[in-house]
Amino acid sequence: MKQRKKDAARANQFDIIFIFRDALPTGSIKYEKKMRASGAKLIYDFDDAIFILNVSSGNKSLSFLKKPKKTGKIIELCDLIIAGNQYLAKYATLFNPNVKVIPTTIDTKEYTRHEKKNTGVCIGWSGSVTTIEHFKLALPFLEKIKLKYGSKVYFKVIGDENYLNKHLEIIGTPWNKKNEVKELSEFDIGIMPLPDDEWAKGKCGLKGLQYMALEIPTIMSPVGVNSEIINNGKNGFIASTNQDWIDKLSVLIDQNETRSKMGIEARKTVVDSYSIIANEDLYLRYFNEVLKD
Repeated sequence: MKQRKKDAARANQFDIIFIFRDALPTGSIKYEKKMRASGAKLIYDFDDAIFILNVSSGNKSLSFLKKPKKTGKIIELCDLIIAGNQYLAKYATLFNPNVKVIPTTIDTKEYTRHEKKNTGVCIGWSGSVTTIEHFKLALPFLEKIKLKYGSKVYFKVIGDENYLNKHLEIIGTPWNKKNEVKELSEFDIGIMPLPDDEWAKGKCGLKGLQYMALEIPTIMSPVGVNSEIINNGKNGFIASTNQDWIDKLSVLIDQNETRSKMGIEARKTVVDSYSIIANEDLYLRYFNEVLKD
């Protein structure tokens, strides 16, 4: 709270204030209003469907703090809204006409693959305690893959250190920013299963893009922007049914050359369309437009 008061007191020292988190975890937007009154231009950037109440087993105890309706109120206050995809942009236009879409961006200088030491084909998932339920969608087909390939494959989960699956021999790895690229580099195949619901439609493909930036061939559910990111069969795979997942995983497990070629195409996609370098001019252009208004 003290820091928020300091931020509000010095808000008039800036030309632009970039908001990517609400100032308070409650329903109040008093600090956003103070920022508005400072005379600085306000830019709101969001890449999740935070306007939908989404309560997972990992954050159930804090669900009383979630006030999704405040998102629209913050959007109304701002001079520019940057949404991570068209689904989010459509919502934002209900409250503000000045909405631009810039996809989630990856620092491709940081995301360069480390050498893998382990043998076997690693099928990996990265997320968090709150999204581990998405990984659990993969269990039916991963169990079939384990039955089919045995010790040729192994599985890795990053982001929920408490996750344990004895049958698949998975012990969750904690997420750590410092070691993230190194941990992800162990993946030979990255998976991003999602439920087909309104919350998931707001996702901007971050985890999949991280895999792809590291030349990891990636399989995604066809939800939200995933179908825009993946050119099916070229830079990755889209899988809808359990059998789709089994078939696509089998191709990548069996064919080293396909994994390699698809990984190269995946990184090229990120560099060309989803990297900081690819999108920096858009950010600068929109910032300058806001300052001129």
